Amino acid sequence: MKMKKTGIACLTYHKYPKEDWPEKEFKTCKIKLVSGEEVKMSLAERGTFIGGQLWVREIRKLSEGGHQTSIITTDFCSEAVNIAPTMFARWSQENFFKYMRENYNLDRIIDHQTEDVPDTVKVTNPAYRDYSSKIRGKSATLSRRTAAFGALNLVDEISEKSVAKYEKEKAKLKEEIESLDFELEKLKKERKGIAKHILLSDLPKDEQFKRLSVNSKHFIDTIKMIAYRSETGMANVLREKMSRPQEVRSLLKAIYTSEVDIIPDYKKNILVVSLHHLGSKREDEAVQHLCNELNLTETKFSGTNLQISYKLGSS
Repeated sequence: MKMKKTGIACLTYHKYPKEDWPEKEFKTCKIKLVSGEEVKMSLAERGTFIGGQLWVREIRKLSEGGHQTSIITTDFCSEAVNIAPTMFARWSQENFFKYMRENYNLDRIIDHQTEDVPDTVKVTNPAYRDYSSKIRGKSATLSRRTAAFGALNLVDEISEKSVAKYEKEKAKLKEEIESLDFELEKLKKERKGIAKHILLSDLPKDEQFKRLSVNSKHFIDTIKMIAYRSETGMANVLREKMSRPQEVRSLLKAIYTSEVDIIPDYKKNILVVSLHHLGSKREDEAVQHLCNELNLTETKFSGTNLQISYKLGSS
């Protein structure tokens, strides 16, 4: 509500929506994903009153299997065909990190220096953690003994000897269960008098610790994000000339691993980057299209006045 008053729209998904909407409400729409690829989605929309305080838009996507995914937003300006891909793009983050780990080896330059943790940071009390560990162990043992007690039956022929053996085993298990129950309750009562979290400065000196430095990690993550966004931009350009969008990333990898000729021309103030021909005419045409688009940016090589000019072979 506060964010809406300041003009900020929110977008999330409804994890537990109510009953499914009738399929006749859904319409097939052409959706352009953030990657530039166009797909078809079945979408429907209603207004929903949340908590008796706030009206929101609920947009649902109907999958081929009949499952309905609910999107909630306070954005009343954008069209549903623009909101839906934004939500699903957010869910592609896991794919992004998987791709980065597999294709960008920048982690190797991250340092492993440590830095002090502020004394005001709260950490788990070691004493509380020890009691919790003991309680989990006792609870597991108690569960096993209780299961064994319930499973113990008199299966042999009824005789004085077999009944005596059965009663002895049953009594032994019962005694163990009662003892474990007592110990478990005692541990829980003792744990109640111990704070779950304490300040780092209150830890014993031998248990205080440092953490890995995060500054370089943030820097490397920023480089990764810039590199991936740049690659995605080039992928969108290549899709304009390629009939199979799924092959775009593979073509980019081939470009990155190919040798190039870098020729500075100080008279014209340009830096010519000449790419070698690839495996097929179709790929060459796509790469030439990419070169033309990159040249329109009139980017200068860092630290110089040389404008970068991309070309394919001797073209």
